[in-house]
Amino acid sequence: MNSLPLVGDRISYSGHLGTVKFVGNVENTTGIWLGIEWDDPDRGKHDGVKDGKRYFSCRIPNAGSFIRPSVQVIRGVSFLQALKAKYVEDLYGSTSQEKVTLGSSNGAIEVEAVNLDKIRNKLANLGRIREVSLENEFVSRVDEPGSIRETCPNVHGLDLSSSLLSTWNVVADIAIELPVLQRLALNRNRFAEVPLDTLKITNSFQSLTDLQLNGCLMSWRQIQHVTSFMPKLVSVELGSNQLCELEYDDIPNPHSSIRNINLEGNKCKDWTCICRSLCTYKHLDRVILTANEIDSIPPLTDVSFVLKELKHISLSSNNINSWNDLDALPIWCPSLTSLSVIGNPLVESGDEVRYSRPFIIARIPTLEILDSTAVSARERTDSELLYLSYISRRFSESNISITQLMREHPRWKELSNSED
Repeated sequence: MNSLPLVGDRISYSGHLGTVKFVGNVENTTGIWLGIEWDDPDRGKHDGVKDGKRYFSCRIPNAGSFIRPSVQVIRGVSFLQALKAKYVEDLYGSTSQEKVTLGSSNGAIEVEAVNLDKIRNKLANLGRIREVSLENEFVSRVDEPGSIRETCPNVHGLDLSSSLLSTWNVVADIAIELPVLQRLALNRNRFAEVPLDTLKITNSFQSLTDLQLNGCLMSWRQIQHVTSFMPKLVSVELGSNQLCELEYDDIPNPHSSIRNINLEGNKCKDWTCICRSLCTYKHLDRVILTANEIDSIPPLTDVSFVLKELKHISLSSNNINSWNDLDALPIWCPSLTSLSVIGNPLVESGDEVRYSRPFIIARIPTLEILDSTAVSARERTDSELLYLSYISRRFSESNISITQLMREHPRWKELSNSED
């Protein structure tokens, strides 16, 4: 190594990605150590504390360890270095025949091909490339100003997942050189919380419509701040970010273009908090809340939290266990046409599990698709009749009042009137 990494640098070490959190001496040892917070917490051994002294902190408990500086510590390459290494093949300098082994034959079949250098030259024209995947290619920095734009100005889709990018300012440096960039994947990166270069980032994402930030461990406020500089953003993926709460700021929301938000695999359990934050996205059409530990959809108490435009929602693999939750859902989401609830206790177990699909259809009058299967007009009619029959039987067999019946089955009166 020519020089030591700096605190905040991203590194790869024996195939494991991490962030440098400490550089210096450790008591009762000799020489320099690097304190690393590993992206994979199972690689870690502690939380930055040794012999009772804290040297650094980790976002995930016990994700840290100390390593020695060595040639095994890879600090990454520039964008163009990674691009050319992956997409430009060296020329053989020959127009003669070459033997090529067919990959699908496991080395058993070789064929002869002519003028492969001509094909290599054509493929080396990076100015024509539109989709670039540099996942796991150790991209950590930008190249000389103007060089990326000169080399590959037509890139529409870029995947920089699992890279060594340390800050959003570096991402902006790359993106500003790609004037038609529409799709950007940054999954499993770790960005330091440093001030954004507002002027730079304002001009870097003007054409971006799709953004992936799965597994980046960014907070909701950080996500909102960054995406506020993306005026055409339509879809954003935020899965597995360990989000427990979508912090709410009572300020005008600039994300007027966002229609799709994926929050799969987080810990956003509080339904009211979720809707209070998402209702500021005025054109929100689709939300994925799969596997978020949601166990209750309470009655609506504030109409300003209603998700008026929402048509598609996935609540699969949560802990919903009450029909009251399904009764409340169309009040919160009055335009709902598509719903996924598979993997919840309500539809997986219990005495009424075999009736779960028709009962859900009957309870949500706007529903057109349930768990990826279309609801036909005939199925709706049959479901509502079955639901009314169930209510009638329950009413005749139980000593309950009409008031209690209507509280347990809010659509009963409407459906009964439609049958008259």
